[in-house]
Amino acid sequence: MNVDVLVIGAGAAGLMCAITAGQRGKRVLVVDHANKAGKKILMSGGGRCNFTNTGTTPANFLSANPHFAKSALARYTPWDFIALVEKHRIRYHEKELGQLFCDESSKLIVRMLLDECAAAGVQVETGCAVQRVRKAEHGFSAATALGEVQATSLVVATGGLSIPAMGATGFGYELARQFGHSVLPTRAGLVPLTQSGKHQERYSDLAGVALPVAEARVGKQGFRAGLLFTHRGISGPSILQISSYWQPGDDLRVDLSPDVDAAGWLAAQRAARPAAELKNVLADLLPKRLAQRLCELWFESRPMRQYREAELGEIGRQLHDWPIVASGTEGYRTAEVTLGGVDTDELSSSTMESRRVPGLYFIGEVVDVTGWLGGYNFQWAWASGHAAGEVVG
Repeated sequence: MNVDVLVIGAGAAGLMCAITAGQRGKRVLVVDHANKAGKKILMSGGGRCNFTNTGTTPANFLSANPHFAKSALARYTPWDFIALVEKHRIRYHEKELGQLFCDESSKLIVRMLLDECAAAGVQVETGCAVQRVRKAEHGFSAATALGEVQATSLVVATGGLSIPAMGATGFGYELARQFGHSVLPTRAGLVPLTQSGKHQERYSDLAGVALPVAEARVGKQGFRAGLLFTHRGISGPSILQISSYWQPGDDLRVDLSPDVDAAGWLAAQRAARPAAELKNVLADLLPKRLAQRLCELWFESRPMRQYREAELGEIGRQLHDWPIVASGTEGYRTAEVTLGGVDTDELSSSTMESRRVPGLYFIGEVVDVTGWLGGYNFQWAWASGHAAGEVVG
């Protein structure tokens, strides 16, 4: 089979690239070893797909080169994808902070992409593994379950290592290395943190206890969102966000009451409820079980009238700067993204084309560009896929 463009990976980035190239009249074949297209799209956002974020900027991404994503993101914006969603009459809503979700099902986004592929004459083949890829005289030759495929351009859109149960592999990184590209070290991102030893024992029985708002911090980076205790450690949006910045040994702090001046509030409570015990007072500020545990471990619980103002000030300070000693993460099994990947120094930021091998492109998660939680990684997939789709073939 001869095509202009072979795209390996039928995820968000691969399908967007195929649509864009197909609309330019290119003959495009998309292959994926998974049995369905867009598997991560289908499971994202609790099945409703947080398909973009209207506040997307390059600052919402981690990369060894923080400038790399600027060109693609500027040329295909959230509003471009929203226009496509509205064209297909998919109803959506803003949940918070610019995060857009389908009103109904993420299946509608996959259906939209496949319909756009069909309209552009793109052939999408799932359950089609690629055994080998090599450079040919006029492009690339790939041995696939369909047979040998000759292509002028090859697009690697294989995603990262996160959620291997859905078929994630390191095939894209292997291809990159095969063609002489550097691959920066990978690790799980947007992932729950784990604790061990006494640090786990102190809080493991609080599994299921949640704080609606907490601020997790590592160094100068912080995220304010929900926090959840688990049997093995901590999770919740604030922890998932900071996990992309945290590495073993880093000092992780959490503000348990970011919207309330804890010291001032405690002083007011002492005046209003002098006979009440600290653990019962804190239960009005924090989940009851957490308040009791903090008093067991950190604060001696006495009637409020027995605390000096300086003592309440110190308790308040600690509530705003609670240390969490994490030992690791839950790993790729539950991670939403993979940090690291194909070194952007060896790619064109405007086209995603390899600087080493003409006609070879890397897009989406396989590249060393990783977004925050909240629709940013999908926007990078759409933008990088579109950038490559405009020039391939």
